[in-house]
Amino acid sequence: MIETLTLLAFVPAALALNLTPGADMMFSLGQGMRGGTRAALAASAGISTGGMVHVALAGLGLGAAVAAMPWLFEVIRWIGVGYLLYLAWGALKGPVQSDAPQVVRASRAFRDGLLVNLANPKVILFVLAFVPQFVDPEAGSILVQFLIFGVIMSVGGFCINGAVGVFAGSLGRFLTGNQAAGRWLGRVSGAIFAGLALRLAVLERA
Repeated sequence: MIETLTLLAFVPAALALNLTPGADMMFSLGQGMRGGTRAALAASAGISTGGMVHVALAGLGLGAAVAAMPWLFEVIRWIGVGYLLYLAWGALKGPVQSDAPQVVRASRAFRDGLLVNLANPKVILFVLAFVPQFVDPEAGSILVQFLIFGVIMSVGGFCINGAVGVFAGSLGRFLTGNQAAGRWLGRVSGAIFAGLALRLAVLERA
């Protein structure tokens, strides 16, 4: 359905985007530092799943509704801000353990990654701006093409964000051997989540 030359052009472009440090990468890093390798991979999987939801919505044309109704954009954006601040507070007040990272269930890390991604309406607007450049209406179903490109972006994002999170998880296990370091680890994780909330509240508004 999709020409080989189109895929050869899309894959490196998507990879370059995935390698660009952004909110998803920072979130995976924060979850890795806070909860270790499993939490980092689960959070990355949640982010990728959220990305696929955005791609499907864009393919169905629902992204136009977000672009046409600024109030809907604002509601979703502020829900995301509130949730990130909630995560920041949880990281800051979490108990410091002397021999292991704070326990974060993989299911919860997946949910957090999914919700944080879904609560950023700019993702669907980005998909609408980027993916259609590679879609050929004469090549078949537009939705199927969106989904194929979405899978490529999601798999690449999972691998890259997951690798960043795994590295952070290893660093977290090393640091939590010391109570003072563990306390600072919680502060750094909280600062990352709070910084993402600020980015979504202020910078993303532009």
